[in-house]
Amino acid sequence: MNISSDNAAPIERAPVAQQTVYSILFSIAFAHLLNDLLQAVIPAAYPILKENFQLTFTQIGLITLAYQLAASILQPVVGLYTDKRPKPFSQIFGMLFTLSGIVCLSYASSFETIIVSVVLVGIGSSIFHPEASRISFLASGGKRGLAQSIFQLGGNAGTAIGPLLVALIVVPNSQYYIIWFVVVALIGLLVLSRIALWYQNHLSLRSTKKAVIDLPNLSPKTIKISVAILMVLIFSKFFYMASMSSYFTFYLMEKFNLSVQEAQFHLVLFLASCAIGTLIGGPLGDKFGRKYVIWFSVLGAAPFTLLLPYVDLFWTGVLSVIIGTIISSAFPAILVFAQELLPKKLGMVSGLFYGFAFGMGGLGSALLGNLADHTSINYVYHLCAYLPLIGGIAFFLPNLKKK
Repeated sequence: MNISSDNAAPIERAPVAQQTVYSILFSIAFAHLLNDLLQAVIPAAYPILKENFQLTFTQIGLITLAYQLAASILQPVVGLYTDKRPKPFSQIFGMLFTLSGIVCLSYASSFETIIVSVVLVGIGSSIFHPEASRISFLASGGKRGLAQSIFQLGGNAGTAIGPLLVALIVVPNSQYYIIWFVVVALIGLLVLSRIALWYQNHLSLRSTKKAVIDLPNLSPKTIKISVAILMVLIFSKFFYMASMSSYFTFYLMEKFNLSVQEAQFHLVLFLASCAIGTLIGGPLGDKFGRKYVIWFSVLGAAPFTLLLPYVDLFWTGVLSVIIGTIISSAFPAILVFAQELLPKKLGMVSGLFYGFAFGMGGLGSALLGNLADHTSINYVYHLCAYLPLIGGIAFFLPNLKKK
């Protein structure tokens, strides 16, 4: 059924989860926290791996690229498959892949072993995200922006906590201490088991009732153009985020002569601000329209990214928090916008956008690492400062507001 209003958003009337199921939302957000905490161990360990194996910035970029490709290529495939055949327990298998990658990384003795380790973690991530995003959607009770923000908050919190734990546990000791993160994976398996039971029960109840999906009142051409615009915005956001997540510690160490631990704490501060921005972005999209949140969150970061390479350590910290808060508010709005454009293909859309985001992050890390080797880490930040200006393209998105 189509909605006649030009500004109306598609509204899927879930057959079971008419009310927001906060227990499941916070459970899947916690699982996201654990999953992304384990992912964050990889870039957080870069200074240790670089020293242990005498790696170049190009090799560090290749490690990120290997991880991100494993995490990105499979995600749309997993999402498309589970759209037709939902697999409530698939995320448990994903966590087992991640667990094996963490064990392998703690024992890694060569660059090749590191690559194998991060690929295993990437496969685990590719299995986790499409179904986890679908569960968040189903448990939202119609509050899609809020649900996606809660889900993303978990991931960003995990991304922020990971480097902090690495700084406290691994940096003062040795690479082998990464093995302690197996405990996190085991907790994740317990949480995902509980969620899988709810999801299985939800699917059983849904099979007795037919879902009614309201489609957007847009032409197929407009939908395709809109998806393409969202992809360009993902490119802008995650290329810039790659410069921060992979190289911010090296930038601080080189420019301000900080120790590894001091630089890691600054990275944690940036990542914590990303978690705050993520929590804000979804509800604002629900209230004011996702287009405007997307437009502001990407383009609005530009003045601060342009200033960042020219300020001292104090203002670098302040600006990194502002940038993290603004730019991270985009992804929940982008993902829900895409889901509302294609409400019949939730898994495929989620997998496509998560996969593309991971892919752009990996490609950005590899290219920027190579650029840093041939120029300098400071030059990378001068160049990346212009990426948020691409956010102006959000002007051409259609208006989708909740009726």
